[in-house]
Amino acid sequence: MLRSVPERCWTRPALPTSPDRSYRGGGIPLMTSPGSMPSLADVLDPSRCVILPGAYDALSAMLVQEAGFPAVYVGSYATAASGYGLPDVGALTLTDLVSHAGAVAGAVRLPVIADAEGGFFEPANIWRMVRAFEDAGVAAIHIEDHAGGKHTNLPQKLIPLDLMLQRLRAALEARRRPDFAIIARTDAIWATQDLDEARHRLKAFSEIGIDYLFANGAHPDVLRQVRREVPGHYITINLPTVRDRNEWNGAADLVIDYGFCLQAATKALQTALKRFRTTSQADQTDALIEHADRFEDRLGYRAFTDRAVAYSATSN
Repeated sequence: MLRSVPERCWTRPALPTSPDRSYRGGGIPLMTSPGSMPSLADVLDPSRCVILPGAYDALSAMLVQEAGFPAVYVGSYATAASGYGLPDVGALTLTDLVSHAGAVAGAVRLPVIADAEGGFFEPANIWRMVRAFEDAGVAAIHIEDHAGGKHTNLPQKLIPLDLMLQRLRAALEARRRPDFAIIARTDAIWATQDLDEARHRLKAFSEIGIDYLFANGAHPDVLRQVRREVPGHYITINLPTVRDRNEWNGAADLVIDYGFCLQAATKALQTALKRFRTTSQADQTDALIEHADRFEDRLGYRAFTDRAVAYSATSN
């Protein structure tokens, strides 16, 4: 049964202000068993309206968790920029995205939503993509129908719907964990400004058993209309034209601001580097950085020291 979208926005109470090794694992890479892995369904509760800032690597994902958000998103845009210094124009391989998403998933105890681009394979081989992300420890992936020109002024194209449906069917059937979420994303609104085509595709996705529908580029008012016609759990990206994120209440179950952490860190680092270059006074730059003790404790240095002492051999 589908759950209604609440009329209020929810955020999880903040985690402790000092690093709590119980929620990260004491600096040990998390090896979460499939039975205990958090799922996207755990986040999309009837009482919650979730807006996520996109992470760009494992450390930023830890900060997202520390700030009290209930899930982590890592997409190809942030992966390309932070991992490779590249634009998000289809240059990344499946291995690139899976490796990056796996590092993120290993650093947090939250469900991680990852970007699987267009699926990377034809339907008969798409199981390899699904299994790779499952093995990486992520909770959900989205598969898109954007065939080219993304983030550019080049001609925009969509993957033919019949091929998209076959890829999605193959992805659903390839899952080993039933709670591993396959999110079907259409860029018909964002890429081609075709609302009717978006409706048509979202309906087709739903009819083959997709529960999570990603209507990229839809304004809150448009999304409210679409979800009345095609029931489902709706995901979308935050739009620059939406100046108050509460406007998404009642429109989407999950809204992703995919570049937030990446762009916030870029601006903060530019400010810090400019200050560092223009002054020799440490007092002027120390205010712009986190204290080393706090930073290192988050990563588990203290916990490592405790383990090293506990496991060291003693002799008389």
